Amino acid sequence: MRFPKLLKEMSAAIVLTLFATLAQAGGHMAAKQAPGDIVDVAVGAGTFNTLVAAVKAADLVGALKGEGPLTVFAPTDDAFAALPAGTVENLLKPENKAQLQAVLLYHVVPGKVMSADLSGTVNAETLQGSTVQIIVDKGVTINGANVVAADVAASNGVIHVIDAVILPPS
Repeated sequence: MRFPKLLKEMSAAIVLTLFATLAQAGGHMAAKQAPGDIVDVAVGAGTFNTLVAAVKAADLVGALKGEGPLTVFAPTDDAFAALPAGTVENLLKPENKAQLQAVLLYHVVPGKVMSADLSGTVNAETLQGSTVQIIVDKGVTINGANVVAADVAASNGVIHVIDAVILPPS
């Protein structure tokens, strides 16, 4: 039996189910491809526009696209919006580049730290040079910011999404 004749004999519902199943299988195959680097994953997520703009303004794109591995605690756009009015705009000014770099690097820990690797209280040194406190107790917090999505894979590390911007000690 030839393929076109077979399709004609199948009901429309069966054909639609077949195509839906094939499309879904193709989607699963695409999902199993290796993820991009930390910057690519953040750009693709669509909820880190402010973070991506800040990384670009701070000239840290190359560092976050590097070999790694790195763990990034990534504040969402809503987290940046919750900062006092004018804070983000002030940090993005060229004359405040060093301060912006310090804030961003305070969100990055060397190595790939998965949520399963954590328990209790952990003090981790950031690329900024100060430590952050990670507490695992009915959820995970980092310096009080809640981890709202953990273990987002990237080719050069992992991203944990947080609901607040954490600021380094002055």
